[in-house]
Amino acid sequence: MQPQQLKMLDPDTLQIKWDDGEIRRYAVSHLRANCPCATCREKKSAPPPSANLLPVITTAEAQPLRITKMEPMGRYAYAIHFSDGHDSGLFTLEELRELGTTVSR
Repeated sequence: MQPQQLKMLDPDTLQIKWDDGEIRRYAVSHLRANCPCATCREKKSAPPPSANLLPVITTAEAQPLRITKMEPMGRYAYAIHFSDGHDSGLFTLEELRELGTTVSR
């Protein structure tokens, strides 16, 4: 299963048309929250920070989240670069297919 077309519908929504005709949409924030890289997996499994502490974020993290670049990695994955500077996650085609919401078949 391979993407035929990748298209940003608006700054917050990616649409992928797959070679079987299925079209799926992806919220950029949902993709970022489900990044499969080791750093993100480690953060998700870490205990939550104290409720008394305020998080410190970078200027890039304070801006609206966007996809700045998508690079195919062979025929099995895409590297997605986000506007918050994160770019180490490789989303396999299987992961992308599962994360999206079906629009049509």
